[in-house]
Amino acid sequence: MLNDVAGLTLTAMLLPFAGALLAPVVTARLGAGAAWLLALAPLAAFVHFLRFVPEIANGEVVTGGYAWVPSLSLSFSWYLDGLSLTFALLITGIGTLIVLYAGGYLKGHPHHGRFFSFILMFMGAMLGVVVSDSFLMLFVFWELTSITSFLLIGFDHEREASRRAALQALVVTGGGGLLLLAGLFFIWNITGVTQLSLLLHSGELLRQSPFYAAALFLVLGGAFTKSAQFPFHFWLPNAMEAPTPVSAYLHSATMVKAGVYLLMRLNPVMGATPAWEILLPFFGGITLLVGASLAIRQTDLKLMLAYTTVASLGLLVLLTGFGSPYAVEAAVLYLVAHSLFKGALFMVAGIIDHEAGTRDVTRLGGLRAAMPLTFLSALFAAVSMAGLPPFFGFLAKEEIYAALAGPDPRAIVFTGVAIAGNALMFAIAFAVALKPFLGPKVATAKQAHEGPVLLWLGPLVLSILGLCAAIFSGPFHAAVSSPMASAVAGKPEAVTISLVPHLGLPLALSALTVIVGVAIYLGLARARALMVRLLDILGPGPDRGFDHFVAGLVRLSFAVTRFVQNGRLEVYVTFTFFLLALVLLVPPFVYGELPAMPAWPAELRFHEASFFVIALVGVAAVLAARDRLTAIVSLGIQGFAVAVLFLLFGAPDLSFTQFMVETLSVVILALVMTRIRLSPSDHRALPELLIDAPIAIAAGLGFALMLLKSTQVPFDTALTDFFNTYSKVIAHGANVVNVIIVDFRGTDTLGEIAVVMITGLAILALIRIRVVPVAPAQKTVAALKGEGKGKTKGPGQGHGKSQGKELSK
Repeated sequence: MLNDVAGLTLTAMLLPFAGALLAPVVTARLGAGAAWLLALAPLAAFVHFLRFVPEIANGEVVTGGYAWVPSLSLSFSWYLDGLSLTFALLITGIGTLIVLYAGGYLKGHPHHGRFFSFILMFMGAMLGVVVSDSFLMLFVFWELTSITSFLLIGFDHEREASRRAALQALVVTGGGGLLLLAGLFFIWNITGVTQLSLLLHSGELLRQSPFYAAALFLVLGGAFTKSAQFPFHFWLPNAMEAPTPVSAYLHSATMVKAGVYLLMRLNPVMGATPAWEILLPFFGGITLLVGASLAIRQTDLKLMLAYTTVASLGLLVLLTGFGSPYAVEAAVLYLVAHSLFKGALFMVAGIIDHEAGTRDVTRLGGLRAAMPLTFLSALFAAVSMAGLPPFFGFLAKEEIYAALAGPDPRAIVFTGVAIAGNALMFAIAFAVALKPFLGPKVATAKQAHEGPVLLWLGPLVLSILGLCAAIFSGPFHAAVSSPMASAVAGKPEAVTISLVPHLGLPLALSALTVIVGVAIYLGLARARALMVRLLDILGPGPDRGFDHFVAGLVRLSFAVTRFVQNGRLEVYVTFTFFLLALVLLVPPFVYGELPAMPAWPAELRFHEASFFVIALVGVAAVLAARDRLTAIVSLGIQGFAVAVLFLLFGAPDLSFTQFMVETLSVVILALVMTRIRLSPSDHRALPELLIDAPIAIAAGLGFALMLLKSTQVPFDTALTDFFNTYSKVIAHGANVVNVIIVDFRGTDTLGEIAVVMITGLAILALIRIRVVPVAPAQKTVAALKGEGKGKTKGPGQGHGKSQGKELSK
């Protein structure tokens, strides 16, 4: 039974899904005004999670849920600490603004209601990822984010580019999800726990395991694909084919940060190892430089911001794995700052596109007077992204340099990487925020003007929050930053940085970043041209490689399918029994699990030996039969002999079943063979015999070894005792076998009856096949055609022709 708090938390988690169900109906009735009503779902969830801030700030955690399959340690449970609570507040808070923004951005769209449904499902999936405690729940919601993002990215499904981007995102992130699942299985087997709250106390056990490296690589595969780390970064910019509300939400608070969340969550148990502190900074640093450099090349506002998101995700991964005293605090501050300024800037880019008709920065200018609120939002967000005071991005950048700067070569290299990446993002931030609004007015496709309140409310609120969080940094750190940093570090951490200048190396590095960033901004056109030439020299990148990979996979699949699905039943049967023989024979020989060979019975009675001989004679008759009908009857001889053996060894019910099956099999197969008039000859050529015979012998030997091994295992009477005890008491039946079949396994028996019934109907259809008479004139024409081709038919030839004309009455 869930208590009141747990029940409210479960309700808050389900609210976005409830909104998704209602969205099409509400939007059909209210139009764009439905956004105000639908935004109440994430807003209510935000208010609920906000209530936990004082409790989490005091170092406590909130857990809840219920056991689903206790025997397998599977549960539906959640875990709230500083990390998951901050993510939950970002997802629901920014999600509320995104729903309102989508109401204005897609006003009048014929599928507006469907979009609301998709975005709310996406919100619920991401919320489930960050509050999940059980591994199962985490994985289910993890994959649900991939599915819902596929729907959102491909929302404009009539455009090929949208379909390609959606499929690409699904393939990359879905494949990474499978890697994550394997990694979670490794962690489960190493630690024996299936909940994150318990895993946090198993760090030493996991790090000392010989399977730590395998678990780490699998987890990194899931995290890197989801958070677009090099070389999987290409799917994220392509996802800009989605409507701008999706881009703003995807980049600020949801899916792309899921991988970062996972790494932060596992840092206390998988961090502090050489592998962790080498792989994360290395790939994070490359991603930072690649993303920031590719952003310079772009002229589309959304693509410029998308590549800087790739860079920012790389910076977060670098900081999470760096391992220095301030690295965790820097990652926490930058994650929050990035969520605020990037969400605002994407919405600004959408407003410009919506009101001016273009996102090309080279075709924009002079919009400040026409769009003052949008310009203010863009300027505030850009200042934060550039790391300038008095915004929260400044605190994050100072903490980044405090974490990375040091005298050793490793610190020097990554500090240089951070300076280069931040300087490039500085230039992009002001290119997005200043170039469309300042300078002479440029004629655009639409007469630009300020958008409705639904459009400018979101970016204005987020940009102002970035200012307020920096000004009131003390209370903000106590409520958000410090609890989050403590959760990521796995120990109490206190974030104290404020707007008061701290003279030292971090401030000097920050000033150097500003100088380099201003220089890049002033020479942005030349920098863009340089990047274009450089990329032309380097040639196709991972995006084109993905296309080649998919095309090669399709060709390989076609070749494999053509080989194993060639339309010949005998090939299918041969492969099936070949694999069956491998499965039965390889494990006993490889792992030394061969059974002990049974001793020959001391007293073998004459009638028992007789039936063994009859069974062997039946097998010989099957092999010697010259047609299939004789083989079927001979097979029946063997089956009857086995049935008698069952009877002699005390299994009359099994013997009776065997008698019935053999009788019906012989009769039915004989009837079918007679009616469809198959070829009387069934002898295999020598090459076929050399293939089929070893496979048949191997499969038979495998079954024999398996049965022998099974009979030599100590017999467990628990199930037998249960049925003997309760058959009479519960089912009121004296025949234990009948009670098992009819009562304890009633559903299974019903399924078997259904299979028999379907099989009977199929046999009946075969028996009712009749040959359609061919008219004499038709025969003459057919004969003339045959003569015209110079072909004659000997006995038995052309049999397949008449087969093709057999129809059911």
